[in-house]
Amino acid sequence: MKVLSVASEVFPLVKTGGLADVVGALPAALKPLGVNMRVLVPGYPAVMTALASGKTLHRLDDVFGGPARIVLGDVAGMELMALDAPHLYDRPGNPYVGPDGKDWPDNAFRFAALSAAAADIGRGALKTWIPDVLHLHDWQAALAAVDVRHRGGPRTVVTVHNIAFQGQFPASVFPRLGLPAAAYSIEGLEYYGNVGFLKGGLASADMITTVSPTYAREICTPEFGMGLDGLLRARRHNTIGIVNGIDTGVWNPGTDKALPATYAATTIARRKDNKRELEKHFGLEGGDGILHGVVSRLTWQKGLDILAGLLDWLVASGARLAVVGTGEPGIEGAFAAAAQRHKGRIAIAARYDESLSHLIQGGADTMLVPSRFEPCGLTQLYGLRYGCVPVVARTGGLADTVIDANEAALAAGVATGFQFSPVDEPSLQNALQRAAHLFGAAPAEWKRLQGNGMAADVSWDRSAAHYAALYKTMKG
Repeated sequence: MKVLSVASEVFPLVKTGGLADVVGALPAALKPLGVNMRVLVPGYPAVMTALASGKTLHRLDDVFGGPARIVLGDVAGMELMALDAPHLYDRPGNPYVGPDGKDWPDNAFRFAALSAAAADIGRGALKTWIPDVLHLHDWQAALAAVDVRHRGGPRTVVTVHNIAFQGQFPASVFPRLGLPAAAYSIEGLEYYGNVGFLKGGLASADMITTVSPTYAREICTPEFGMGLDGLLRARRHNTIGIVNGIDTGVWNPGTDKALPATYAATTIARRKDNKRELEKHFGLEGGDGILHGVVSRLTWQKGLDILAGLLDWLVASGARLAVVGTGEPGIEGAFAAAAQRHKGRIAIAARYDESLSHLIQGGADTMLVPSRFEPCGLTQLYGLRYGCVPVVARTGGLADTVIDANEAALAAGVATGFQFSPVDEPSLQNALQRAAHLFGAAPAEWKRLQGNGMAADVSWDRSAAHYAALYKTMKG
């Protein structure tokens, strides 16, 4: 069974969020299930450096203004292919935006090129390796489903990692995409007079998946569907939710080199050494009181403006907070100002820092994820794995992966964290109070909560089995 996974980023080479982790982890998880998955990504500088000794499989004379080639190599045990088109991808920094913080003006063509390459591979361009299924991630790859629908090729599945990002462009780009005129219709790419890459992919794919069962239901509603809920309701019988997993080799508290003290559920007391290091790194006051952690983009979607409104109360309650992330200037500024007001109690590292993210998971007592919507979320899965108790909004994959520590769940011994709803200050405040109370008043219960989380299956095993079954059904 051959599957081509197509995405705009992949861990460990290019990462702006959880998409990269999913794309990087799936091939190894699927291999024992008889699925040979190759990954196709744009030839960004980091990718081409990793593929410096790769093999050129196919050359193209003109791909949106310049020559290109498809290169194959082994990266971290993954069969990685890149569309090497320097005129489109040889740019520093973020894969989507330029140094000015604005989207690259040719993004429509950069990712149309990726989709066109995927569709060509699906139709046999490589001859020696022809996929049975194209697995297309988010809007950057979704155009391949439209291409295959009109020109032929293998079965296609589009995975929605976050429906808020849709790849919408002016109608004027359509003639340059090289697709048949019929592709620009209400049943295809046309979206309120514009071109919608994700909309076209969702309308054209054989199957649609999202990254959690709850999110699959939520995006069929006006509240969460971001304007595509009607289309998704019409396609609900072809839509399923498969919750994400994590790479339990990379995220393993027993072997994590980012931690001063590695540990397991049976040696969880060693987490205290990590807590001391976390306090030292952030300049926080030492102590055994509850220490909350945040590893996130600081955005409205992630609900971090709600947490920002509670920071003075949080400090007054005796808690401390360590934050890693950047985001919207107003929200980031609110955390920075709070860190100035409450030195030693609140601290922020306004950057992306993978090692520091591991240290927070291994040393903080809780991981706060107050998202207004969250397709799946990986941060809370890392928290479960590391005994860093998640405090999450009851939405999307957060609702699917964390068992609330209510009275019944605590009595049954199955709780793994704290959920709250609605997503507002009073509800979040209540959840934080509940967490602090259990942490301080019932240490044995807290340890049990940590142990339950660490025992939860957050690997790709079950999810990979669902994907493998889906591919085989599609192949027939």
